Formats: sequence, structure tokens, C-alpha cells
Amino acid sequence: MATVHHWTGLEARALRLALRMSVRAFAQHLGVAVRTVSKWEKHLAATEPRPDTQAILDTALARADSSVHLRFETFLSEAGGPPATTHRVTSAGPRAWEYESWTDDLDRVVVALSRQNFAFADNLLGRWLTRFQPPELDDKGLYLLARSTALMGDLKRDQGTVVGPLSAQHAYAGARSIFSQLDIPRRVAQLDLSLTVVAEMSGRLETAAHHYEHLAVDDRLARRDRARARLWVGTALSKEGEHDYATRVMLAATRDFEELGEPDDWSVAHQKLALAHRGAGHLSKALHFIGIARSTGVTDSPMQRVRLDTAHGHILLSDTATRDDGLTALDQAAKLAAQYGMSHQLSSIESIRTMTAGAGGPRRR
Repeated sequence: MATVHHWTGLEARALRLALRMSVRAFAQHLGVAVRTVSKWEKHLAATEPRPDTQAILDTALARADSSVHLRFETFLSEAGGPPATTHRVTSAGPRAWEYESWTDDLDRVVVALSRQNFAFADNLLGRWLTRFQPPELDDKGLYLLARSTALMGDLKRDQGTVVGPLSAQHAYAGARSIFSQLDIPRRVAQLDLSLTVVAEMSGRLETAAHHYEHLAVDDRLARRDRARARLWVGTALSKEGEHDYATRVMLAATRDFEELGEPDDWSVAHQKLALAHRGAGHLSKALHFIGIARSTGVTDSPMQRVRLDTAHGHILLSDTATRDDGLTALDQAAKLAAQYGMSHQLSSIESIRTMTAGAGGPRRR
């Protein structure tokens, strides 16, 4: 909440405007003479209220709500004078209205990421990640900082920037550290899950499978997150070539998603099952499950369309009779992935094309 250490006519006028009061109404509100307020309005920073009036102005500002504080600081910044610190307006970390704006922006980031609008999400997160230093923040501020950092990890992961100093792994580790400091076990476990996804994306499949197994029975996580961990155990196992065991684990996760009423997760599980059956050489089952995945689910995000087209194309390429259809599906997935800047997905598509070419099949772009 903003405070003024020493009032001048400039800050007094900004408060009157923020309260949306006339000179007369403001004078009555403070219990001072109209001519006193008129003097502040005329001389601005060149005049100072008396000590007892300074205290009255302090009380008026302290009792104002967050919208008044926002307008107050806006009027000060538009006054044409030096920055707010020269006006002696200070705050200990974020003000109430900033917490509100920060929370709203994080909700917008979640929506932007679901639509793969990376530039907009990055812009929103950048407003807050560079605005405050951790020592300035109370627990609420640290919580929002940790959420922002975790969402930055999601952004980097979806873009394919998995490891390095400006990567998903770095962001997730930073968010995990803050949530550990705040002693919020559920959030810490969720970050453990995200870091395991990064390990899988980095090719550390055995490590990822081991961590997923532990998280699938971790009571810190909600049942949905535990089911996701179980599904991803199956994904890592399938990539390791253990397709039959992978399908059994995935089916258990699928049942959880059905009981929880999570149509999008249920659809993703069928996509993963389809790829596991493809790996095992069960193409009819693979086509059955990818058909279910493509016809179900509520969220039709660009990322999910790319994943579905990539999986469908991969399955179709496994049969010489449908190879051309598979290449068409991959071309469609690659075009969409390039449009939205999904470098990890593009790499996966290129790997499938390379394997196809290496197996003697045609390769096209």
C-alpha cells in the first residue's frame, strides 16, 4: 500500500483527483478550509501542508481502497515532475492493487499458453519477473513470483527450450526453491513432476521413468497429477521399448481420468496408448486408440493438434499402404508447429521422418 513520507500540494492534489472529489468536497472530507486546498492546488510542490494536516492526509490515503491508490500513483506519474520516489512515495513491495493485477495477469498467461500464444505470455510474465526482487516480497508476493516462474518454465518447455540458463529446467528449479521456502508441499511436488517431464524431453528416459513411478504414488499430489505421472511412466517405458508393460500402466491412468471426468487427459491417454501399440507392432489397436483420441477431448489447442497429427502420421507411416497419408499428416503437423514456434515438436517430427527415410521409405517436406 502506497504511503507518502512528506506531503506537498502536488501529492494532495493527486489524492483529491484519485478520490474523484471537487475542491470543496475534498476540503470537507479532510476537515480543512476550502482556501487551504485551493492553495495546495495553486502552488503544488512549492507548498507543504502543516504537520497536523500531513497526518490527516496520511489517514485519508490509508483508508482509501486499491483503486484509489492506483489512480493516486497514476496521477503522480502523469504530473510531469520527477519520478515517484522523488515525490517521496514509497512502498514495501507490491501494493494491494499490484497483487490483484499480478494475479489477473497470471490467469491470462494460463489462457495464452493453452493457445500457444508465447509472445503474449512472455510479455505478461516479463512485467512481473523483473519488477520485484525476492527480499522486497512478503509470502503472498513470493507465491506469485513462484507461480510466474513456474509458468515461464511451461512456456520454455512448450517452445522446446528444455535445458540451459534460460530454460524450462532452470525456471522450474527456481520456482521449486521458492515453494520449498514457503513450505507448500503440493506445489513442490508439481514442480518435481515438471522437472521429470524435462528429464524425459532431454532423453533421460530411465531417470524420468523412475521419478514418475515415485510421483504416481506421492500423496502430496492430487489424484489427477498422480494419474498424469502414471501415464508418463508408460510414455517413458514405451520410448525405452517396453511397450506391453507401458500399455498396462497407461490403461490404469486412463481409468483414473475417466473416473475423474477429465476428457482432455482421457484423450491424451488414448493418444499415448496408440503410440505404445504402434511400438509393439499392433497397428490395428494403434489406429483404434488414435481414432478415439482424435474424436474426443474438449481443448483443441494448436499444441494438441500437432501432437495428434504427429502421432497419427507416425502410426500411418508404419504401414506401406498408408505411408503417403502418414507423410501428409506429418507435413500438416510440422506446418502448424512452425507457425506457433514449437521447436521440440518440430524436432520430433523430423526424427520420425528420418527414421522413415532410414527404413527405406520416401522422405518429403
